Amino acid sequence: MISTNDRERRFNLAFNIFLLLGMLVALSLTTVFKLQQPGARPFMLLLAAFGAMMGIVNTVLSANGHILTFVFGFIDVVVATVVCYENGIMGNFALHAFYFLPMQFIGFWQWRKRGATIGSDGEGASRVRPRRLTSRHWTLLIAGIAVGITALFFILYFVDKAQLSAGRIAGINKPKILLDATVMTLNIAGQVLMSFAFMEQWYIWILVNISSISLWAVALSSGTGSGNAAVMLVKYIFYLLNSLNGLRIWLNLSRSSNLEN
Repeated sequence: MISTNDRERRFNLAFNIFLLLGMLVALSLTTVFKLQQPGARPFMLLLAAFGAMMGIVNTVLSANGHILTFVFGFIDVVVATVVCYENGIMGNFALHAFYFLPMQFIGFWQWRKRGATIGSDGEGASRVRPRRLTSRHWTLLIAGIAVGITALFFILYFVDKAQLSAGRIAGINKPKILLDATVMTLNIAGQVLMSFAFMEQWYIWILVNISSISLWAVALSSGTGSGNAAVMLVKYIFYLLNSLNGLRIWLNLSRSSNLEN
């Protein structure tokens, strides 16, 4: 008779393979689509695709509580930093170079402290023991997210206002600015919770992925860049599925760890 642990392992293996193959197909289609565009730079596109694949492996490992997530996350962030710099996207360059990159080292160190190891003894010893947010943590998190969204909204608004004055854009789209500020702030908050092994990170990633799905669904329905938008929509659907699985796994891990916050 198959034990509950065996069923769990088999389900996770099958689900992870499904996610990796599905996201690999979505990424491959996106890359092929972009390579066909005028002025495409094959080396940078392939480099970006490689980094994105490392990011996909990173998210799946994170959902399963394995410390190697930070090794693949480091590769993903380094590639993304180079790509952003080469394309002159200096805001994202700074975010990756000065925030996401050091957070990979902090996360590795914190997860080691929470019992995660690279090797496994076959009993799940390589998985991290999650923390749980206290009422005080929740208050700080919500307040931080609110302040972050507000600050980023005004920063992005004044950036767009300067571009409008220079004639680079036709108008200011406040709902889009608010969505951008919200997604960026949630990403920053999610990375903090992930690096410090808080189970509640998955609530944040679910919100990020739902927001991204909404964004690409609107782009698809409007008919602008529909080929790329369709692939990105599928990609974030897979990310959402991974986040839901991560929430399920981390809820079980946090219950079984039975440790203080």
